[in-house]
Amino acid sequence: MIDYLGAGTVTGYCTNVHAGASYAQMRANLQRYALAVKARICPAGPMGVGLWLSRQAVSELREPKEAGQFATWLSRHGLLPFTLNGFPYGDFHRPVVKYDVYRPDWSDVRRLDYTIDLIQIHAQLLGDLDEGSISTLPLGWGRQMKPEAMDRAAGHLLEVAEHLAGIEERSGKLIHLDLEPEPGCRLTESSDVVDLFNRYLLPRGDPEQVRRYLRICHDTCHGAVMFEDQAAILERYRSAGLAVGKVQLSSAVHAPFDSLDAAGRDAAWRQLRSFHEPRYLHQTVVRTQDGGSRFYDDLPVALAAEVGLIGANAWRVHFHVPLFLEQFGRLQTTQNQVRYLLDQVRQGRLDVHHLEAETYAWDVLPDELRTGDLSASIARELQWLGAHQRT
Repeated sequence: MIDYLGAGTVTGYCTNVHAGASYAQMRANLQRYALAVKARICPAGPMGVGLWLSRQAVSELREPKEAGQFATWLSRHGLLPFTLNGFPYGDFHRPVVKYDVYRPDWSDVRRLDYTIDLIQIHAQLLGDLDEGSISTLPLGWGRQMKPEAMDRAAGHLLEVAEHLAGIEERSGKLIHLDLEPEPGCRLTESSDVVDLFNRYLLPRGDPEQVRRYLRICHDTCHGAVMFEDQAAILERYRSAGLAVGKVQLSSAVHAPFDSLDAAGRDAAWRQLRSFHEPRYLHQTVVRTQDGGSRFYDDLPVALAAEVGLIGANAWRVHFHVPLFLEQFGRLQTTQNQVRYLLDQVRQGRLDVHHLEAETYAWDVLPDELRTGDLSASIARELQWLGAHQRT
């Protein structure tokens, strides 16, 4: 655990970086990778891990005594399961994931059932921790949802809030569900989140209960891709009385075509093309000189549409790159957004207890950025975070 940001604050890494959708595979990954990371950064103390449990793993952990035995194993090895990633429902490491990561959406009862199961398991795994968090998808893919789908989604979220209130009443454990805005989804920008709460959740539920148990997972990469100012995002949530329950620390790719000469733009273009890979969706936003923007579902679509038009535009790509990188070749990262968030937490301007490094794309990075040793790469990220949490 890296705890430089105040009492009760836990920093760890998200295990969705590891392939394997079954409980046995997940536990083997912790044994192989997480313990190796821990040995590098805090061999004598506990280390936070954000667990990704697929629908399959959750079904297996619901077997009698399994969650309890897993909790004992985690405690014995000094791993703190302070947060869960409840976004990917299925196998997050299939050869092609793309749009499937957003299914089922929150209008589907399967998403509700899966999340309730995650909550039950998380309550058993928390051990001595008083607070847990579960990040979840931003309702579903697409900026629009049909009114009846929105109503169902809101109803399901309110059911979760009631369930979480019952958990805290019975056990004293506070667990919150944190909606994670992402480019191209129903909740793409911070204004979409505020609208959801003001129009669909607060009027229909107990406002105090809604605000306590339904929160926001702020991913620094996602806001950066949309060219949203981090300070403005946090102020919008604060003004609306909404809490950030969890921060996912991740960097996007930034192509500064607007500050490069012709040769530099050509080199940056060639580098960008190397990020085209088939597994994940890499939403891309092109910011034009007049302050406008063009949104593309995926990087290859943007590359095909913008060829010959790069001119003086800046690009942001939803591709999680190593946190410790600020620039590579002609491309940059949005690392400055991560540093800003850490500053906000350290200075007490953002009251959040859970921070999670979420660079899940190590095995699909271009060859120039791969290190070959996943545990060492994750440890290097956590060491970088630790250094910037102290300063």
